[in-house]
Amino acid sequence: MTHASPLFDPLTDSDDAALAARLADADAAVRRLAVIEAAELEDDKWLPALIHALRHDTDAAVRHTAAQRLGAWESADIVDALCETIKDTRLDANTRDAAADSLTALKNATAGARVLNHLADVRVDAYARAALLRGVRELRLPGAAEPAKEALSDTSANVRREAVGVLGWLRHADALSQLASLARDDRSAEVRHAAIGALGFATDDTVLDTLTVALHDDSWRVREEAAITLGKLRLVSARVALEAALEDDYWQVTLQAARALGRLRDAASTRAVAELLTYPIGNVRKEAALALGELGNIDALPVLEAALQDGDPEVRKAARIAIAQIGTRHG
Repeated sequence: MTHASPLFDPLTDSDDAALAARLADADAAVRRLAVIEAAELEDDKWLPALIHALRHDTDAAVRHTAAQRLGAWESADIVDALCETIKDTRLDANTRDAAADSLTALKNATAGARVLNHLADVRVDAYARAALLRGVRELRLPGAAEPAKEALSDTSANVRREAVGVLGWLRHADALSQLASLARDDRSAEVRHAAIGALGFATDDTVLDTLTVALHDDSWRVREEAAITLGKLRLVSARVALEAALEDDYWQVTLQAARALGRLRDAASTRAVAELLTYPIGNVRKEAALALGELGNIDALPVLEAALQDGDPEVRKAARIAIAQIGTRHG
């Protein structure tokens, strides 16, 4: 079986000729090293050979290496090759994964439009749909909104999660109600988690009920994300719900609830947050001290001064910062 690559013609440089020969060598190990060498040259004349290795080499390790290395280019041919690899269910999972990672690394909006063309292919499986959605997520392409909204009802949780990510990056207001529905009711904790995070682009309190309900989700990661999102949105009306979340069984949720309360800057939370200065985990005590500084209530000074004797140096540092912050506000 031949492994020849369709290179430029003619080959006039002896080094180029030697590399071309290694790319077509019968030994897969030699071809793999040649793929790495060709990619490191960063010369577009080697792209046809790299694409050939990705799509047609008989060895999985060679294909995998080509998939990894092609993320350095953003030409249309590269995008199509990566997408076709992602869509090819005959290939091994490692190669498809590497192609998906390389596609996600591309930041060219023009290239992203080609990804959308591949996404419209009804033959793609769930893995490919999720990977292609992830590939356009950070490009913020307006054209990605509709396919992402359609994918919110996909039977695959991975596809729904990636669709949520696309709409979140787009800050697509028309999808808020769908995202809120997923945040409340999706059977996958990963999808609920992603949807809660995506609600962070809301501009009013229409998502308040969804987020406060999420503070009681079965998954602590969802509860944590709900606290983070409430803090980002600075919804003062969430104060009572966040104070209750300070008593969560997971310290990660408690920490984020404290941080969110600090961002709300409602002095009414001072006592609830101050009680965390005796929490057994230093990271929580540190966050509580910083939150008290944000709250700016002079009544917190005694407990913060006591925290200057905390056994954790990070807590002591946070207490000093908070005391100075309150002093500046009331000075």
